[in-house]
Amino acid sequence: MNAVRWWQRAAGLLMVLFLLTVGWKMRAFIWTAVQNAVVRSWYPVWGTNLRDIPDSEEGKRHRLAGWKKQTQGEADPSYYKYLEEQEVRQEYMDFLAQFSGSRLVDGTLLGKWNGLVHESGRQGGGETDEERLYSAGKNGEKTERANTAALVDSPRLRKKLEDYDYLIQHFFTIHPTASIDRSLMNAETFLSMDLTIRKDEADGPQILIYHTHSQETFADSRPGERADTVIGLGDDLQELLEKQYGYEVLHITEAFDMKEGCLERSRAYNYAEPVIAAALEEHPSIQVVIDLHRDGVNGSKRLVTEINGKPTAQIMFFNGLSRTKESGELTSLPNPYQAENLAFSFQMEYEAKQYYPGFSRCIYLKGYRYNLHLRPRSVLLEVGAQTNTVEEVKNAMGPFSDILHKVLSGKSPASGG
Repeated sequence: MNAVRWWQRAAGLLMVLFLLTVGWKMRAFIWTAVQNAVVRSWYPVWGTNLRDIPDSEEGKRHRLAGWKKQTQGEADPSYYKYLEEQEVRQEYMDFLAQFSGSRLVDGTLLGKWNGLVHESGRQGGGETDEERLYSAGKNGEKTERANTAALVDSPRLRKKLEDYDYLIQHFFTIHPTASIDRSLMNAETFLSMDLTIRKDEADGPQILIYHTHSQETFADSRPGERADTVIGLGDDLQELLEKQYGYEVLHITEAFDMKEGCLERSRAYNYAEPVIAAALEEHPSIQVVIDLHRDGVNGSKRLVTEINGKPTAQIMFFNGLSRTKESGELTSLPNPYQAENLAFSFQMEYEAKQYYPGFSRCIYLKGYRYNLHLRPRSVLLEVGAQTNTVEEVKNAMGPFSDILHKVLSGKSPASGG
């Protein structure tokens, strides 16, 4: 009896040793199976095998995203957008890490230049047909939005910009009534166009600043104080361009939106056109025309970023195409400088992305022309909105004047300067 029990115990011990041996031999297989089960749940982007996740920064970011999915719900959608653009943006991250200390978290750039980008809806009433369409499209209608992520100039980026969809997505916001001539939307054409000017070519001003909507003010503007209005903002821009960059600037401060002491926006563009045309005829030396505005947004929205430690209003470039989906080319409202003006806005937007990420919101395209047909290098510039402070919009004039000078002087990566 004792012998039987001894053999039973010995057999049991041998079985345990056998199972342990088999388990030890198969440990790698079992562990891999467990890991792959986790991969299928946490990292569907990489397939079903843990070995497919590279031991790289990108792989680490996927592991982080998978962990977040398990612990916090779905990862930030901007993270996945980042992954699609990894090759281009990795070059930028290397550049930014070297010079500014910014970093990337879930596809969002964080650092001293990072800002908050919001949808915009310009407010206004009683405008012309052009202005009503302009206002309507920026007051809640669905538009194609630009991606404002910062980019760094490189052959790889230039190659990306050959793709029409990539170009539109990253640089433009298109109003639904506007019709785009695809043949005009060519990044290489925009960047290669020579928009430089020489200050000594002719006597007189090279730059004209005016305000179709002169009565636009800001969140903390003091009643009756010119310095706190969009006209005061034009004064600041004029001073910077003259004193810091050596341009001669003509600043027209006529109130085109005031008639007989009352606000009258319904025909402001019509009133402005002959005055600006006469000024250009009187001063043929003018080569740049800026219609300086501020935007209008919902009261809870803030168009602000931080540049050099200062709260700074974001800007937006605006182009009129003289082309709508309903009517096609507007032959009654021609814009002979459409290509030059698109290139002008694009080069400035490109410089903004290089030097001041988060500063420019996009290039906004509408179907009418908004007096942008009077000169090449014409732009309607939106600086902040009614929710911005006077300090924020004034702080924006430094970066904008720098961007403008880079384009006009050719001292930029885009122009090879």
